Amino acid sequence: MPDKPRFYLTTAIDYPNSRPHIGTAFEKIGADVQARYRRMNGYDVFFLMGNDENTVKVSKRAAELGRDPQTYCNEMAQQFKDVWTALDISFDDFIQTSEPRHHQGCRLFIQRVFDAGWIYKGSYEGLYCEGCESFKTEKEIAEAGGICPNHRTPPTQRTEPCYYFALSKFQDRLLRFYEENPDFIQPVSRRNEVVSLVREGLLDVNITRGDQDWGIRVPFDEQFTIYVWFDALLNYVTGVGFGTDQANFEKWWPADLHFIGKDITRFHCALWPAMLMAAGLPLPQRVFGHGFVYVKNEGTGVVEKISKSLGNVVEPMDIISQFSSEAFRYYFMRECPFPGDGEFSFSRFAEVFNAELANNLGNLYSRCVTLITKNYGGELPAAAAIPSEYVMEGPARADVVRKVAEHIEACEYHLALQTLWQQILDPANRYADKHEPWKKVKVDREATALVLRQMVEALRGAAILLKPFLPRSAEKIYRAFNFPEAWEQVAYRHAEAPMPLDQPVRFIGALDANGKVPPMFPRVQ
Repeated sequence: MPDKPRFYLTTAIDYPNSRPHIGTAFEKIGADVQARYRRMNGYDVFFLMGNDENTVKVSKRAAELGRDPQTYCNEMAQQFKDVWTALDISFDDFIQTSEPRHHQGCRLFIQRVFDAGWIYKGSYEGLYCEGCESFKTEKEIAEAGGICPNHRTPPTQRTEPCYYFALSKFQDRLLRFYEENPDFIQPVSRRNEVVSLVREGLLDVNITRGDQDWGIRVPFDEQFTIYVWFDALLNYVTGVGFGTDQANFEKWWPADLHFIGKDITRFHCALWPAMLMAAGLPLPQRVFGHGFVYVKNEGTGVVEKISKSLGNVVEPMDIISQFSSEAFRYYFMRECPFPGDGEFSFSRFAEVFNAELANNLGNLYSRCVTLITKNYGGELPAAAAIPSEYVMEGPARADVVRKVAEHIEACEYHLALQTLWQQILDPANRYADKHEPWKKVKVDREATALVLRQMVEALRGAAILLKPFLPRSAEKIYRAFNFPEAWEQVAYRHAEAPMPLDQPVRFIGALDANGKVPPMFPRVQ
């Protein structure tokens, strides 16, 4: 039996100076959809997440709380993992950059780059933003009115001895790489931004700090620590064994897909590939820079960037506790285009929840189960033939599956869900409204059974295609019936062919204590 194709994907690692907000979760859910989709289609997947801990902000926050940095990092890592677990993020490993495996790999990497001649000693003076933990160009600060464009705070003038990475010497190699690998940076808008940035010219990068106790020591000069951005990017290789487990590293590297926010593309698409070139390592296949989630002020109607200073930070657990993790996942993948920007408000969240989950998917499921259990003892008989009018029959079925799959692979999750609803669930509900099986069953049980079989078949197709998006709900729908393929082995191709006609449709799920169907998505008032 041939080996499975492997797929290694990562998310950006997060500063643990505060709990994750909905914008952070947006990225993680998008990555999880991709990981689940690849797994169910036969890939051997490794999905890495983690926290970025070797930062000034971490040591400052730990001091404010009276904790040592390592204790603080461990506590925050657990809080992050609790949130990701609540959202059913199926990560395979969670790396903390304070871990020994990361320190060991980083020291090996920077030593290799130093030995190859790409690092030299000098001094740096410039405008430094504490929030970004990076120097800013005078142009960036001037265009933002004298403040950091990201954190809206004035920078400080900073001079320090340091070691430089000779990034400027990689300009031509990077441009050639972008040309030879046009899909490396996605979407296209991000690619254009990065190519333009590199063409304007690259400056050598300060990659050390000399005044920090917390961090990773530079092996060739122990008085310095490695600059957080140089060390943070290395989690993608240390997380799969660089410097500690060569066999595992060779299995998984290079990464197939890095998910990052659009604000850090220059680090991941210019600095990161140059670092790998300098170390003689293969480059990742693709970097996807997703958009931001903004918050709509319910009072003013103004759409704002998520900010502590504005008091508009929404934590994932607030939504999960009020709605559900499934509703959270659906809203952000359906309503917020992953390649672009989206917005959140509780009123819009409730509107989408009621219209698309409660009244559409949930209602179709309830109708099917109620009618089958009430009128057929929980089992529809085998059928000789099925009327061809329903959209899930014939070539249209394979076309829908193909379109949904293509959108997922392109990280166009909103279009995948839009296609699923427009081509499967909406027609199935219209089909039910047209044939009114709740009325027809009183006069023609055999014809009604064929109608219900069609409706259940729509649920089967939807459950398979929804498996990466709504893992709990999709499993509940699928396991409610005696569908032929085991849920654990279901792949997208199984949605292309209908359930065999000679197999009865049997409801094997559970009703509530009163013999009724519990609502899958109770409406929000």
